[in-house]
Amino acid sequence: MGIIKIKLPSYMRSFANNTEVVEVNGNTIGECLNHLVKKFPGMKKQLFSKTGSLFENIIISVNGESAYPEQLAKPVKDGDELNIVFIVGGG
Repeated sequence: MGIIKIKLPSYMRSFANNTEVVEVNGNTIGECLNHLVKKFPGMKKQLFSKTGSLFENIIISVNGESAYPEQLAKPVKDGDELNIVFIVGGG
């Protein structure tokens, strides 16, 4: 299991002691996000619906490339950097 860095969007940093980058462990994006939630429980409501799925307006990128449609199941390796992107809708 590698060390993965997660870059948090500004609106989520208050749930992680105002930290911009958090180091977590995991073999998939889902494992990494679960580790993030374990470290900072307030993050769960920011990332996951009541059913446990990632909110539809959140896109995860790995080293700058979108993980969609795999998202949570996408494998990651030591040294990868995840970026959480919040998509704003509207018209």
